[in-house]
Amino acid sequence: MANIQSAAKRARQTQSRTLRNKSVLTGIRSQQKKLAAAVASGDATKVQEELRLLSSRLDKAAKRRVIHKNLANRRKSRAARAVKSSAK
Repeated sequence: MANIQSAAKRARQTQSRTLRNKSVLTGIRSQQKKLAAAVASGDATKVQEELRLLSSRLDKAAKRRVIHKNLANRRKSRAARAVKSSAK
């Protein structure tokens, strides 16, 4: 446990941020799974909707610095490539 008041506050802040960030990351993983399921089902409109939602979640996470912007862009690119290859 922290002995200094400011260190204790930083520990509390870190704890709350960790919970918030974990929630965001879980949401991203869930959205990626939904996109993969939609691609497997072959429903084009559902695939486009899931891709749009995934891109939005990734952009928001990158904007809030939960994930790095390059990671967000890489995952969006891979998702779009998977959607494009499934349409063939």
